[in-house]
Amino acid sequence: WNRLQYGPEAPRSDELIFVDPLLIRDSYDRHAGGKPLRRQHSGMVVGGDWDLCRTPYAENVKSISCRMRYLEGADWEETPIFERLMRQIARGERPDDCGSREDLLNRYQTLDRVYEETRRRGRLLPQADLPDYFRGEHGGILVHIDRDGLPLRASGGMHRLAIAQILELPEVPAQLGVVHPEALYKACLVPLRCSRLDPGPRAATG
Repeated sequence: WNRLQYGPEAPRSDELIFVDPLLIRDSYDRHAGGKPLRRQHSGMVVGGDWDLCRTPYAENVKSISCRMRYLEGADWEETPIFERLMRQIARGERPDDCGSREDLLNRYQTLDRVYEETRRRGRLLPQADLPDYFRGEHGGILVHIDRDGLPLRASGGMHRLAIAQILELPEVPAQLGVVHPEALYKACLVPLRCSRLDPGPRAATG
């Protein structure tokens, strides 16, 4: 349907794009008057003013907690995200599939390993290079593209994005979320389809 409407360069579901993490300054915030836009909406072209519903990404609790951990040396137990998740567990919930303090500690030990591996490698790997690969960039850092072609953080991959910003990586692989039609008319997707670190057919096709 997208190709019929917008031609061969139309956005695709679960498409791999490459973005400068430091350009992601805002989060899409459906609570500010927007609509639910999640992974299942990947590749959709959505008009209107949804992209004006935003909050500063730096104020996100996961971003704050990652900066405390990796820039200030705090223990995870001292961070606001750990405290929030522990409150949810106490209510009988399973945030991020964690049901106990030990589960949370194990989860964040895994994130520490991701941080160290990313720091050594100097880049985040696309989903196709990971063992639990499904299709396209499904499961990656989810970003929507606003009317000016700028990325808005969506609901997935927040810790990885925070790590990329802390390490000031030149680019990150991301899963394309929804796209504002004005960005298409301005051909804003074209440069996002090619990696500056690994140019080639895979970067172009997603």
